[in-house]
Amino acid sequence: MSITVSHLPNVEQAASILSDEALAFVEKLHQSFAGTRDEVLAQRITDREKAAAAGTLDFNPATAEIRNGDWKVAEAPAALRDRRVEITGPASPAKMAINALNSGAKVWLADLEDASTPTWHNVIDALANLGDAARGALSFEDSSNGKSYTLRTDAPLAVVVVRPRGWHLPEDNVLIDGASAVGALVDFGLHFFHNAKVLSESGQGPFYYLPKMESAQEAALWNKVFTFAEEELGIKHGTIRATMLIETIPSAFQMDEMLYELRDYASGLNAGRWDYLFSIIKYFRTSGEKFIMPDRADVAMTAPMMRAYTDLLVATCHKRGAFAMGGMAAVIPNRREPDVTEAAFKKVRNDKKREAGDGFDGSWVAHPDLVSICVEEFDAVLGEKPNQLDRLRPEVNVTPEQLLDVPSAPGSVTEAGVRANLYVAVAYTAVWLSGNGAVAIHNLMEDAATAEISRSQIWQQIFNKVVAADTSNTITAELVASILAEEVEKLRGEIADDARFAKYYEPAAALIGKLVSGKDEDFEDFLTLPAYRLLSTELVTR
Repeated sequence: MSITVSHLPNVEQAASILSDEALAFVEKLHQSFAGTRDEVLAQRITDREKAAAAGTLDFNPATAEIRNGDWKVAEAPAALRDRRVEITGPASPAKMAINALNSGAKVWLADLEDASTPTWHNVIDALANLGDAARGALSFEDSSNGKSYTLRTDAPLAVVVVRPRGWHLPEDNVLIDGASAVGALVDFGLHFFHNAKVLSESGQGPFYYLPKMESAQEAALWNKVFTFAEEELGIKHGTIRATMLIETIPSAFQMDEMLYELRDYASGLNAGRWDYLFSIIKYFRTSGEKFIMPDRADVAMTAPMMRAYTDLLVATCHKRGAFAMGGMAAVIPNRREPDVTEAAFKKVRNDKKREAGDGFDGSWVAHPDLVSICVEEFDAVLGEKPNQLDRLRPEVNVTPEQLLDVPSAPGSVTEAGVRANLYVAVAYTAVWLSGNGAVAIHNLMEDAATAEISRSQIWQQIFNKVVAADTSNTITAELVASILAEEVEKLRGEIADDARFAKYYEPAAALIGKLVSGKDEDFEDFLTLPAYRLLSTELVTR
């Protein structure tokens, strides 16, 4: 097995991050685990086809002993016992990383996945920033305004929890025996190799968030990766801690099993609500009308299926001594528009009040201005306690039917919703192609997960010949193509930059147009897979 790198990106520390020793470690990870990763991806396809044909899912009777057993995950290290507010965002550029660390949040989810476009520059720059942050040396000079950004010394910095890419994403700039490397193993391998020792010595990690998990088998794979990595670099077994995102519908039926497989390393589960909705649509897109959701804006966390999902997550985590982390409220403030900011604050406060009351140990925000709101709502419930692990929720008894009780109803899908979905899908994909994985659109923080809902809903509506309540038109490929053309023209007027529009928005529109066709052969499991391929074309400069 041989490993090669396409080139060094224009990042000052690129050569040291991509040293021979670091790449040799990444190569060993691939030699040991890339084959198993391929197997779990293949199993995902088989499992989805089976569930789609049956139109349902169930808890696995073969693992009932695990669900009914008396066991707990490893106790959390001191740095992770209070997670009442976590801020999420990319680790590149350095300015955003510093703002997150200084935000007053207990934890920063340093995102190399949904909120980050994986250009080679972004990947290596993020790793450079994370390395500097681990050593307390991160700073940034903004040449555009002469402003300096440094880490605060008057209050604690957020504890860093790194989210590597999901198992499905490749890294084309690292080739192993001529084939693209596994993005997750590149992200984890390079971060762990360079930072595990310093983080373990300071008691600050290394800590990870694991995205897009679908099964206990995938958790078992991460368990083997962690054990191997610790042994290889001489780090004490169990030093790593990982929080798994329950953001897919099959994982909701395997929470206990996933914690069990990763029990030496697991610190909790997170209710990744937006990807969770996308996963339900994706899993059951061909299973009939019962799985057709309302317009994206009308699916609330108070819907029965979402209540079942979050209640089960809290009860499962606390039974096992693991933290239950709440999800993202997509609304964000706008400092130039007081009315928008006031409405955002109110929605976020209500969301965090509900989560704290339900027993969550903390929750996510996407903007520094929202940190204090989340803290206030969790302080009101926690008081002096660091978490709610002692709240066991014995009254929770969730059935498969409750988890799959999709809030569909006559009149729940509109042409206006189709239009909004197309606008968001194209606008977000264009910005993603330009190198930015998280962007505010109409006062909502959009990332890959929300764009996934937008495009998959339309595919499902076309496939199932849904009738729009506001126009009585059947949602067809032809109607969607017409609306898409109108929304693209709207975006052209808003961008008012012909070169930028041609470079990013036109390929984004063409991609979305294909992905929402309603044809089986055009449905991609993840929007970021074909979008990543576009990054390598002459249309988009990487």
